[in-house]
Amino acid sequence: MNVRLLLLESTLLFLSREAFTRAGLSATTQQRDKCTWAQLINQMWLTVPTCIVICLPCVYIWLHMLTPVEEKFTAQYRFGCYAMAWSCVIELCAEAPNFVSQVFCFVRLRIVLSTFHILVRSAVFLWIVINDKSAAIHAFAMAQLISTITIIIGNYGFFYIYIKRFIQKNAIKDKYSKLDSNQYDAMSDFPFRKITDFLPGIMENQGKFLNSELQILTLSFVKQGVLKQILTEGEKYVMSISPVLSFSEQATYDVVNNLGSLAARFIFRPMEDSSYFFFTQTIARDVELHKQPRDNVLQAAKVLQNLSLAVTSIGLLALTFGQSYSHAVLLMYGGSDFVAGGLPELLLKWHCLAIFFLAINGITEGYMFATNTSKDIDKYNYLMAIFSISFLILSYILTSWLGPLGFIFANCINMFFRICYSIRYINHQYKPTGLKPLHGLLPGKSFIITLFLTGIFCKYSMYHSSTLFQHILYGFLSVVICVIVWTIENRELVKLGWRYGRRHISD
Repeated sequence: MNVRLLLLESTLLFLSREAFTRAGLSATTQQRDKCTWAQLINQMWLTVPTCIVICLPCVYIWLHMLTPVEEKFTAQYRFGCYAMAWSCVIELCAEAPNFVSQVFCFVRLRIVLSTFHILVRSAVFLWIVINDKSAAIHAFAMAQLISTITIIIGNYGFFYIYIKRFIQKNAIKDKYSKLDSNQYDAMSDFPFRKITDFLPGIMENQGKFLNSELQILTLSFVKQGVLKQILTEGEKYVMSISPVLSFSEQATYDVVNNLGSLAARFIFRPMEDSSYFFFTQTIARDVELHKQPRDNVLQAAKVLQNLSLAVTSIGLLALTFGQSYSHAVLLMYGGSDFVAGGLPELLLKWHCLAIFFLAINGITEGYMFATNTSKDIDKYNYLMAIFSISFLILSYILTSWLGPLGFIFANCINMFFRICYSIRYINHQYKPTGLKPLHGLLPGKSFIITLFLTGIFCKYSMYHSSTLFQHILYGFLSVVICVIVWTIENRELVKLGWRYGRRHISD
């Protein structure tokens, strides 16, 4: 379920949605005068037929060409593949309002809907499994289908209520001109007046049904998306296609990988998405940096520097304390039987190195994608093809030698070269301006020294603490000390973040 079926879901959603969304985000800023909202909505609905077309070969491959499952699970597995495909098609029917919520920064809506989706999926899965443990795959597929419907209801239901209230408030503002209108001005550019505007071809459109320039940019992202998907989920493709690992080893690797990826999902990914949106708003793709407004360039450079410092520091914290607390985390998660043999602990320790590379790569590559021209994207696609092929070959070779650990080493090597390319691009772009935003990748000396000393102390505590609680307590105090040192060393950044947070809460 976690390797094979979720890989099918991520493949379908990523290939169907990623290129359209990234091109659309760019169009809302740099091409606003060339692309209408009606064209953008029509563009988002292209994800549905795209997904249907992709589903046909993917489902066939998953059913007939991958390593076969046990015969007693064949029927459930077949139903699971079909359910995953249908759930992706259903989810993409809400891509238009989902895209609008991203553009207009309805952050709380996205958080609430994601949380509700997970809760419904978990509740349905547990309800079916508790009644019939032998139907686990069937339960997983049914839970995925039912929970996907909540995405449709949640997105369209919210905007139905929001548009209704938005129109009422605007009517009140027009009727009483002396009324304080600050609360309305913030959304004065909201273009939708009825819920059917989110459907294709309904909204008033003075141009063509689709924007030709937007299609060209989308095609560039399509090529890039295929390669990025291979790099992101490459180890799962290797596991599914080739019998280099048993299903037991696949499950162990997947559990550890998911635990190690929590930081990426809840910290790095939101930062990457928000920064990508910010850079698309600030930096024009088709204009050299030194020819753009100086204030925009300075602001982008400062944000990039601060983000680089933040993710590098978090990555170093994970790398340092992961060496001493991997065993404790896995013991609390899966018990003594799970950590027996030492493979999960070894995987998580090395995965902490991958977290460090992942943190840096997410920001640097995200900035590069947000500011690349279509021509630059096409150039990078060729390099991504080399990265993808090299990664798959390297994964197969290293896994044959080292088992599941080979995936982590292959991923680290791959990300290292991608980071090098992104750094080279950013340095070349900012060289005429005299700015050096990537200095944020180098944390302060005091923080590095504190990390080194506390890391040694926690490693000592790992072997000499009398109880697990005592070991965890020492680690907690060590992290607090590191955070305090980092705060003192970057007090101006902390003050800036504090002021922004207070202003955001008050708003």
